This record gives sequence, structure tokens and C-alpha cells, in this order.
Amino acid sequence: MVSREDGVLCGLALAEASFRLQDAGLRFTANAQDGEPITKQQPIAQIAGNARSILAAERTALNFMCHLSGVASYTAQFVDQIAHTRARICCTRKTLPGLRTLEKYAVRCGGGVNHRFGLDDAMLIKDNHIAIAGGIAKALAAARACAGHLVMIEIEVDTLEQLQDALDAGAEAILLDNMGPEKLRDAVAITAGRAKLEASGGITLASISQIAESGVDFISTSQITMAAPSLDIGLDISS
Repeated sequence: MVSREDGVLCGLALAEASFRLQDAGLRFTANAQDGEPITKQQPIAQIAGNARSILAAERTALNFMCHLSGVASYTAQFVDQIAHTRARICCTRKTLPGLRTLEKYAVRCGGGVNHRFGLDDAMLIKDNHIAIAGGIAKALAAARACAGHLVMIEIEVDTLEQLQDALDAGAEAILLDNMGPEKLRDAVAITAGRAKLEASGGITLASISQIAESGVDFISTSQITMAAPSLDIGLDISS
């Protein structure tokens, strides 16, 4: 298995499992580790054994490797853009059905961190929840009334006025939705460390540096899982 381009490796265990499930007699030897930077034409692993078995498992193994290495590589590009700040890049629940755990693992291989894995991990109060509950204070009160003492509650706000309402209600984590860098800086100043701040919405490689420089704690984006291009990895037979 050889990388056709530079990137960050992810999915070796899945590739090995694909070959071994096809034929337990195949020998899989890894030359790198998940999370490592890889370069064009770098050998990643060798598979030895029955040719028919190798070719039967090839596509499944490469599908995992190309997709997950693509997620890790794209995440690493975002992480590099904000390395000079204290902000951390995190993924969302916007993942391919059935692959959430694997894609979130790939995000970590790329240097990012994970947001919720599911609705049972934590409570995120969004704009529709606030509208139904009748306001920020009421939404937070309702969430606290049913949440266990170890459950994190985060609330989404669209304006600085809503941010102040959330702070007045004692919010510990606040998602700042679709705010530009200037407004984010104002939000950081208003919050003054009283809550963790997460910027989200419209995050791109071109904008993430300015967003991170605003002083927010986290930046969440679906780009790193939903828009990551596959990393080109191939398998070459040698006699």
C-alpha cells in the first residue's frame, strides 16, 4: 500500500482487518502509524499471501484508508491554521451514517478534538429549542431540571444580546453561531472568562485563522468530516 500524495495517515487497523477477514493467512505489515504525516510515494504497509484474497479485500481496505486519511489530513490543515492561538478545532455530529466513531477518530488523528458523539453525550440547546421553551433562561432552566450533575449543557446564541442573556442565566458553555471575527472578539470581551465559547457556522480554511484569533476556546465545523477530500492511497502488486 502506497500513498499517492502527502497527508496524515488513518485507518490502518481497518485495512488490516479487511484483509484478515478475507483470508486469515494473509500477512499484514505496517510501515507507519495512524496520525503520522505521510508523503507521496511512501510505502504504508505490505500485504503478503494469496493474490486472489488480496485483490478481493483491496477495495474495502483502500476505501477505509482513503476516506479516513482524507478526514485526518483535512483536519490537520485546519489545525495548522490556528496553531498560533489557543483555540481548538472540533468536529460535529454531521458524519456519514455508520461511520461517526471512525470519522471522529480520524479527526483526532489529524490533531482535532471531538464534539458530541450523540444526543446522550451532552445537551446542546439550539435556536429552535429556545423558541419552543420561550427564551434562553427558560430553556436553560428546563435543561438543568432534567440533566444529571455530570451532563454538560451548552446553549447557542445568534446575537450579543442573547449572549448576555445566557451569561445572566449562568450558562457555562455558549455556542456563538455565524458571528464574524469582530463580533466574536466582542463576545470574548463580554464573557470575560465566565463561560467556554465555541464559534461555529460558515467555518472555512480561509476564515478560521481570524476566528481563532478572536479568543474563542473552540471552533466547530462539519467541513472536516463532510467536505474532506479522500487521500489517494493505492495498492501495487510486486512479484
